[in-house]
Amino acid sequence: MAVSYNKLWKMLIDKGMKRTELRDAVDMSTNSLAKLGKNDYISLEILDRICTYLQCDIGDIMEFVPPKKDDTSNTPSGRNEVHQ
Repeated sequence: MAVSYNKLWKMLIDKGMKRTELRDAVDMSTNSLAKLGKNDYISLEILDRICTYLQCDIGDIMEFVPPKKDDTSNTPSGRNEVHQ
């Protein structure tokens, strides 16, 4: 499954907050912010800090989406994963 943080970006727009303001508020590295921007996986600890700061649930800032056909770039191993 791929991950999408579009809900987070919408929430920031609604709150009139910039990405860099969120980064500073939750003590997140620029690398983690870049991963969010690319819809890459980030640590649960960072997601928890974001949710705590924004007073929301994890489902309010992210969602899992089916990957595009033949797209394995967002799987942790980078390989096709078969689930039975």
